[in-house]
Amino acid sequence: MTQNSTIDVLISGAGAAGLTLAIELARRGISFRLIEKLNDPFRGSRGKGIQPRTQEVFEDLGILDRIVALGGAYPKQREYRNDGSFIDSDAMVREEATPAEPYHLPLMVPQFLTERVMRERLIELGHRPEFGCELIGFEQDEAGVTAQLNSQSGDETIRVRWLVGADGGRSFVRHALDIGFPGKTLGVRAIVADVALTGLDRDAWHRFGEGDMQRQLALCPLVGTDLFQIQGPIPLEGEIDLSAAGLTALVRERTGRENIDVQSVSWASAYTMNARLSDRYRLGRIFLVGDAAHTHPPTGGQGLNTSVQDAYNLGWKLAAVIAGAPDQLLDSYEEERRPIAAAMLGLATKLLDALKRGDVRRGREVHQLDIGYPESSVALEKPERRGGLLAGDRAPDAPLAGAAGQPRRLFDMFRGAHWTLLCYEVDETVVPPRKGLHIHRVGRSGDLLDESGHFRSVYALTPGDHVLVRPDGYIGAIVASGASSALEAYLAKVGLGMTAERHDAETC
Repeated sequence: MTQNSTIDVLISGAGAAGLTLAIELARRGISFRLIEKLNDPFRGSRGKGIQPRTQEVFEDLGILDRIVALGGAYPKQREYRNDGSFIDSDAMVREEATPAEPYHLPLMVPQFLTERVMRERLIELGHRPEFGCELIGFEQDEAGVTAQLNSQSGDETIRVRWLVGADGGRSFVRHALDIGFPGKTLGVRAIVADVALTGLDRDAWHRFGEGDMQRQLALCPLVGTDLFQIQGPIPLEGEIDLSAAGLTALVRERTGRENIDVQSVSWASAYTMNARLSDRYRLGRIFLVGDAAHTHPPTGGQGLNTSVQDAYNLGWKLAAVIAGAPDQLLDSYEEERRPIAAAMLGLATKLLDALKRGDVRRGREVHQLDIGYPESSVALEKPERRGGLLAGDRAPDAPLAGAAGQPRRLFDMFRGAHWTLLCYEVDETVVPPRKGLHIHRVGRSGDLLDESGHFRSVYALTPGDHVLVRPDGYIGAIVASGASSALEAYLAKVGLGMTAERHDAETC
């Protein structure tokens, strides 16, 4: 069967990355199909940590409160000594939230619950994944991609403008494009399993044999479920019994406790840890996101978070180009996200080495709040700034007051598919309004008042400065009052240009 009408985007893979991209496109009115070769949603907890930056993303997508309601904070870790005694400590370095960074602790949410909330949000927006539908071939040309699909209803050929491979570490899309996936195997094979068990309290993350890669084992209660997650290294070769009986034997052997009994196994996997990074994130009209572009060891909880943020970066850019922005905007996806993945691979590998030594404590380095794109081709400063907040940085939150007297947050202003222009202490803005741009004046006689001084403190602006915030919450441009022509040129570059005719019509 052939579908003649062209849709904008085909997303292959309905995990966290594919779902994020689908939500981003759906709320912008972009046509797409989201397909998944599995017949049912993933039911494991592989990515269970939601880092603070991803919490900010989820707030923008409208799902953070639902995610928090299903999950919770990481439990304390309980490290057992050989004599059976133990010591409790925090798994995460605890820092207080600030006005600029409202979320400061990773959340524990099993991946299958996170993805369930994302699917529900997508349904609210009028779309749903197509399970049991596999991408089996494709060809691209200058105008689009012709894709062959297979599902229970048979074969289908469709025409799309863009194809996105969100299809995991063994990505069919990446292999078909013959894109290299260099890296290394890290010499560690491990199990992860979601199980129902008896014999352990649910008030702690139980850890045995820390620093001993032959005996190490962690049993973590999965918040929001009645399950525990079992993690531990296993021999590099040989079959591993992942049945309830097999896991019971393994747990008893490594813990020395005969009272722990695995009752049932919800999901289990034995895997070899790799650190790999795709040579390219884009080839013509085809993109890679998430694990299709990078594979991390699970240490530090970076994989799912990096994947979500890949899709969050790509989504608004695809929508902008589909709406008429220059195609070159899409080149900034690889330019911005590939270095981030490289850094995350280095961090996860470093944390794996620490885990081997028994050091499992995590701090700000895993929060992803310091990620930015200062070297991006879509980062503009006029004049160039020295220190402080820069173009390409994450746009901080700040408490404000609306002119009508009600409390506001900057994140409230950013939420949605639009760009935001913050004009500091100005009587008039330097650019006229246009579709897709929300303009706010901060300061005296503005619609937003900085009564607490937090905005002034964290943004460190001079009266007359303008800050342009991208749809993904990063600063696109910081310009002084005399640089309106540079700001207009920037807006045209990202698809928000305004013709002279429109300007004249609106000012008549």
